[in-house]
Amino acid sequence: MKVGLHDADVTKFPNLALMKLSAYHKNRGDEVIGFDPNLSYDRVYSSKVFTFTPETAPLPADTKRGGVGYGDMRSLPPEIESLCPDYTLYDLDYSMGFLTRGCNRTCAWCFVPEKEGKVRPGGDIADFARHRDVVLLDNNVLQHDHGIQQIEKIAKLGLRVDFNQGLDARLIDDGIARLLAKVKWLKPVRLACDHSGQMKSIQKAVTLMRWHNVTPRRYFCYCLIDDVEESLDRIKFLKAMYLDPFAQPFIDREGTAPSKLQRGLARWVNHKAVFNAVTWTDYCAEKGLQ
Repeated sequence: MKVGLHDADVTKFPNLALMKLSAYHKNRGDEVIGFDPNLSYDRVYSSKVFTFTPETAPLPADTKRGGVGYGDMRSLPPEIESLCPDYTLYDLDYSMGFLTRGCNRTCAWCFVPEKEGKVRPGGDIADFARHRDVVLLDNNVLQHDHGIQQIEKIAKLGLRVDFNQGLDARLIDDGIARLLAKVKWLKPVRLACDHSGQMKSIQKAVTLMRWHNVTPRRYFCYCLIDDVEESLDRIKFLKAMYLDPFAQPFIDREGTAPSKLQRGLARWVNHKAVFNAVTWTDYCAEKGLQ
């Protein structure tokens, strides 16, 4: 069987589901290649993570589509989900996977509770770590004892990790901070401050992590941009704490485009040379945002 795999998103971030599908079909002896509209296939899979990704590729009518971007809340079958990904599909020099699945939070913008349910064990680091560097996609690894036990295992194995979706600052107490200090980090620790109610938790978590020498000491923080004035207050707070904010304009479940002002605030924050040299007021005047 000749299998074509189509990554519908344009983020350039590897698609884990496609890598697992690739491993599954290669184990069966099938030929697996990236989708090319000029070739013919016995089966085509298309995976889309984001609702705002446009439909561009001329896919065959019988394409098997999956992912939240297609409105599909199903998970891969267990016999595929349990496989180590085929990292050669994207020529990766790092590993990817989940230690836990699901999340106990109910954030309005997030599909995870609907798709995966409450947090639960998702895997063992040894099941998919084939490189020293590992990118972990857990939505809230600190919510489950299994996740914390896996972080302890990561520290013992000496792996370098990046919890790409961030750690929940509300769950970082003294013990967790001491554990994180034992971990080798591929990227700065990622946190999230998506509403003003999280600011107190961010301050406590950052203070504890710096006290225990979690390195590097300048941390990364996702910052959702919805109400611009409220978002600006959070960004000022994060900058004052010497955190590195990354602004993401809010996009609802229908994929509604963010406003010009929301996009402008995100561009100002994420262009660090400008963010560190030009005030928001001056940036707005220059770009005609107000």
